[in-house]
Amino acid sequence: MDLICYCHLRWNFVYQRPQHLISRFANNYRVFYIEEPTFSDINQSSYSLEKNGSVNVITPQLAHQLNESDIINELKTILDKILIDHSISNHLAWYYTPIPLKFSRQLKPDVVVYDCMDELSNFKFAPPELKSLERELLTLADVVFTGGETLYQAKKNEHKNIYAFPSSIDKEHFAKARLAANDPEDQKQIPHPRFGFYGVIDERFDLDLLNAVASAKPNWNFVIIGPVVKIDPATLPKHENIFYLGGKTYDQLPEYLRGWDVAMIPFLLNESTKFISPTKTPEYLAGGKPVISASIADVVSPYGNEGFVHIADNAANFIAAGENILADSNKTDWLIKVDNFLQNNSWDITWNKMNGLIEEEKAQKIKTLNNLKHQVYV
Repeated sequence: MDLICYCHLRWNFVYQRPQHLISRFANNYRVFYIEEPTFSDINQSSYSLEKNGSVNVITPQLAHQLNESDIINELKTILDKILIDHSISNHLAWYYTPIPLKFSRQLKPDVVVYDCMDELSNFKFAPPELKSLERELLTLADVVFTGGETLYQAKKNEHKNIYAFPSSIDKEHFAKARLAANDPEDQKQIPHPRFGFYGVIDERFDLDLLNAVASAKPNWNFVIIGPVVKIDPATLPKHENIFYLGGKTYDQLPEYLRGWDVAMIPFLLNESTKFISPTKTPEYLAGGKPVISASIADVVSPYGNEGFVHIADNAANFIAAGENILADSNKTDWLIKVDNFLQNNSWDITWNKMNGLIEEEKAQKIKTLNNLKHQVYV
């Protein structure tokens, strides 16, 4: 069977949950990962296909001048062409966002999966129709996964076949941060102690907190890695001890993490962070780094409650946590507890559980279909 994944995140943007899971499904399926369209001065709509390992990454290409109705019609035409060009018939449809229903609802996949990794309707610039489309997707989906426990609790009564799958890790990848090696060129001149963050810098990031702590602790240095999205770069705090190093590849992240004294998740507590389960939490810990995080529900439980992460929502608490971490020279016992906690946390385990649930659903559908055929025959 083929798998068509509809995602709002570009494959080559930031390597996260969709890439981890869909690349693993590519070992069992022929995978087509359909991104959001690009717009340019072209006369005829088309699509590009780029191979990324075993994943076929497809980007629809549309003309600038199209209105909303024309965009949907063009995307339907492109989707039909993809099916024909690649001889796709039986397939599993995997949605990360309900928006593509507008051009894909006419298809009849064998199984429909909704991997609800975030409450997208709470994010900045979310399309107004997102909630109504999600209700439609929940009626069509055979199985639903959520990106964390808090999101599961919010949606568990909206579908009969729904499961929580919080962020996982590639432990071996981030454990490289524990091995001795030279700093990357753009980080090696930054003095210690270093407090680091990697991820998307958007409306979730607490710029005021970063500004306050950097001002109060000029001898601490803050390494910020990642693209700036949906906010004005001019609003970023500017201090001599804040270093914005831009985006890095997934393979490079352990190289930078290795050189930090403390990792941080300085997020605001707002609608866009209410249901998130930051993948970077277990990644930081797998790299052996102490963490200071805002009181995000899925970080507080379990990581804060277990004593693996320091929780701080204001500058005073952040500074106190940072001073405690820097004063603690022996982290051996803490690391042993962290490693024991993370030993059963991996994207391979998550994928296996998800795939098992999908296989159960496929088997149940085949059984139901065979029963119907038998009844008709009788």
